[in-house]
Parts: sequence; C-alpha cells; structure tokens
Amino acid sequence: MKMLSNAAHDPGRAWWKEAVVYQIYPRSFMDSNGDGIGDLNGITARLEYLQWLGIDVIWLCPMYKSPNDDNGYDISDYQDIMTDFGTMADFDRLLEEVHRRGMRLILDLVLNHTSDEHAWFVESRSSRDHPRRDWYIWRDPVAGHEPNNWESIFKGSAWTFDPSTGQYFLHIFSRRQPDLNWENPQMRAAVFDMVRWWLDKGVDGFRLDAVSHMKKRPGLPDLPNPEGLEHVPSFAGHMNVAGVLEYLDALCAHTFRGRDVMTVGEANGVSAQQALEWVGARHRRLGMLFQFEHLALWSNNPGGALDVVALKKVLGAWQDALHGQGWNALFLENHDITRVVSRWGDAGAHWHASATALATMYFLMEGTPFIYQGQEIGMTDTVFTQVGDFDDVFARNQHAIGLASGVPEAELLAALALTSRDNARTPMQWDEGATAGFSTASPWLKVNPNYPRINVARQRAEPDSVLAFYRKLIGLRRTEPALVYGRYEPLLARHRQVFAYVRRLDDARIMVVVNLSARTARCRFTGGAPGYDGLLLANRIVAPHPARAGMSLAAYEARVYRVG
Repeated sequence: MKMLSNAAHDPGRAWWKEAVVYQIYPRSFMDSNGDGIGDLNGITARLEYLQWLGIDVIWLCPMYKSPNDDNGYDISDYQDIMTDFGTMADFDRLLEEVHRRGMRLILDLVLNHTSDEHAWFVESRSSRDHPRRDWYIWRDPVAGHEPNNWESIFKGSAWTFDPSTGQYFLHIFSRRQPDLNWENPQMRAAVFDMVRWWLDKGVDGFRLDAVSHMKKRPGLPDLPNPEGLEHVPSFAGHMNVAGVLEYLDALCAHTFRGRDVMTVGEANGVSAQQALEWVGARHRRLGMLFQFEHLALWSNNPGGALDVVALKKVLGAWQDALHGQGWNALFLENHDITRVVSRWGDAGAHWHASATALATMYFLMEGTPFIYQGQEIGMTDTVFTQVGDFDDVFARNQHAIGLASGVPEAELLAALALTSRDNARTPMQWDEGATAGFSTASPWLKVNPNYPRINVARQRAEPDSVLAFYRKLIGLRRTEPALVYGRYEPLLARHRQVFAYVRRLDDARIMVVVNLSARTARCRFTGGAPGYDGLLLANRIVAPHPARAGMSLAAYEARVYRVG
C-alpha cells in the first residue's frame, strides 16, 4: 500500500483511512475444489486480481464453523473453519499470502448471537441450572405465550420455546441464532479471549456485525402495538439501546486498544448526530461505522426512482458530522442488499454509465471506500422464477408468511426478486466459461445469466470497462491527498439530478460532478465559474473547454476536475 502519510506521527491519519477495502462473500467468490461452493483456497488463487485492482484491505465475511442457517452468520465455533470453506491451515495460508502482497485482512465478527449448535448454547439449554444458562437470554412464558411481542428481523416471533427446560430463548434474527447475553461477565470474557486469539494470529481488524443490537431494553417490555399485530415489527427493544456503548467500551478495552487494527461497526439505528459517540477519536472506540440511512431511500420505495436531493442530504449529514473528529465508511453494496446498478442506476440502456457514475459519486467522499465483490464489474440483480431459486433465510420466511396470509405466489416472487439478498450472492462472474469461471461444478446458487457479457476477463481486456474505471478511481484517490483527508463541501444541494461536491485540503480543491439520472442535466454554479479546467477523470469523452459557471451532463455522466 502506497501511504500518503506517516500515520505513526500524525494521530489524524491512519493506514485504514487511506485504504480501499474489498468485501468477499466466500461462498460466492471462487471455488477451488469443484464442489460448487466458494472457499478459502479459491480466494487465495484470486489474490493477484485484487492486487492488480489496487485493493489494500480484504474484508472476509464469516468463514467460521457453522451449520449455515444464515450463510455463516450463525457461528458454531469461532475458532474453527466451516468445512465447506476449507481448514485452518487454508486460512493461515490465505492470511500469509495477503500479507506477502502488501494487503491486509479483516474478518466479520458476529457478537450479538451464535448458532444454536455452538457449545455454549448446547450447554446453556441443557439445564436451567447450568453455569452457562445465563450466557443467553431465557425467559418464562407469559400467559402461555412468548415473553413479549417482539418480532424477529427475519420475520415471525423473536422467541422460540425450548420444551426441555420450559422457557423461551430470544433470537432477533433466525431461530437458529440465539442472542448472547452481554450482561453476563463470564460470557464477555470468553468473547474477549476469542477476539484476542484472532488478533494474535495476525488478522488486521474486524467488521462488527449487528453491533448496535447487543443491548436489549431493560426488562424486555412489550412494544406499542397500535395495529394489533401478534408480533410487533420494531427494533426499538434492541437497536442502539442506551448502555450498548458500555459493552463496546469493554470490548475495545480488552481487545483492540493498543493494537494498530481496523474496526468497522455495522450500526443500524445510529444517526449522524450519534455517530461521534461510536467513532469519535476522543472516545477510542471504533474506527468507522456502516450506516444505513441512505439505503432506506430505496428500501422504503423499492423499484422507485432515486431521490437525489434526499441522498445528498443524508450522505452530506454524515460527512459534516464526522469531519475532523471521526471517520466514514463509504459503501453502496454489500451481501445484504441488491446490486446498486439495478437499484439506483439503469441495468439496461445506461448500464456502463450508471455503474461508473454511482461509483464516482460515493468513492471520492471523505471516508474509506468499500467495494463489494462484483460491484467493480457492474454486476446486476439476477433472475428468479421459482421459490427454489432463493437461498436467503429472510426471503424464504417472507415467502412462507405471504403464502399463509393468502398473497398470490406470483406476487410474492415478484416482490422477492426485487428485494432478495440473493441478488448480491450469486457467484462472482470471472469469465465466459461454464458457471462464469466460478466452479467446475453446479454452483450452490444460480449464476446470473448475463455473465457472458459482464465478467472480469472481458473487462480486463477493455480499457474503457467498468472495471478499468474502478481501477482509475482507486489510483486517483491514492495519488490525491485531498480525496482522502480533504473536507467535503456540497454543491447544488437542491438540484434533482446532479450530485456535486468539492474536496478541499489546504490549497488543493477537487470537484466531483455526477448526473444520477437518465436525462440530460444542466447545472449552474452560483458565484460564477469555479475554474474547473483540470479534468482528472470522466466516464464519457469530455471535450476541453474554458472554465465557465455552468455545464451540461449527459445521462449518468460523471466528471472529476482539479479546481483552479
């Protein structure tokens, strides 16, 4: 990694701020042994590609031992590897090869819950008197039913009855994912030991899954239920509840503090105004947060047009809140959401332009950019024709609940095709060969049928491909300190098509202007011409022109200028 700064002598700078991170979903990245499932050796075999792309850090989704109810986020042993993915020796080799190439590796750390097959839970459910009973959240029935009216994030009740001990256990995700009881000091100590074990092995940090859910509302009270629903679909009982930062402080003090590691919290429910409590440098907690406010713009209106003004407002608030005091994690895709070019772009007529425009918009803000596997080649949502095409536990639960409620199956399939997490989990598209070069066997999840057109091999050979554009973005950010540490200054806040901003560091200014619509956009900068003569990057051919106060942008056109 070419460093822009000497972080050891400047507390405001750090290697993880200057890095570009690539998220890998192991099951779908590369299969090395022909069983149709991606694995650790497959990742090792593709490190050359990631190095060529310019990646500094690899974020590995869970590869721990797991019965795979929720694709590895249900962990049965934190210190072993899922058989599908290989062995601990395979992991050690991957880590060594990552470091040998000058890259770093961070792991997903699932601390809100385990699998129901984890030894801790097996012992916990064995008896009400077992010393580990209180490592999980158990409650007696109330009037013969669940202890409260909470709904699981994956739908249905958040409680499952255990007939052997006559109590319910809490699971805010799948019923196979019982929640850990962070009130218990012995449980916390065991978790801290496990985290230190991985750090001592040499991993470079963690992404903390569902970290804002670890604290539950004291007393586990019922939630307001104005609609008379049996199970209330609200996160209020367990999302960003007061006291969760005390758990986080204990975790950081016993594991991360004193080590030069990267920490990223998945913190649903944390607002921009609250973010400094989580990532403010003076608190010595986490390095950055994944926030989801911008995703709500789509999830509240799936299939609808992107509200560019609202997007600027949400992302801008996070930029303002954290500048000089904390740090942003920049992302548009991950394993839990649909493909961005299908969600906010145009996967048809403007596929290339919209994929590169969206990339430009988010990648050059203040923060560490994350790329999800396949995003760099513009992978799109896939095609679902029957319920058997879905693997995601959330989608399967939605389907079952919908059928039970009398919703026509065709309507259910259409809705799930638009929203299913499986859209992001189809196998990586490496080339035009069978199964897109992912495996020599039938893959665990169907390959997107557009792989002959959208794949790595084809785009590596094309100088103007989406992949080539991402490589240019990475290179530009690496050579321009203003694009890492510069202040974000919004432009054209009320423009309904154009997302524009300046990054300013000392005397350096770089302007980013992106049309996020399928129509030509015209914009005028108030206060006269900004002097944007030095074109640094564009996703279309731009003719040289003198500086002027306005410009016209084609559909999904993106430009980056050095401002005079």
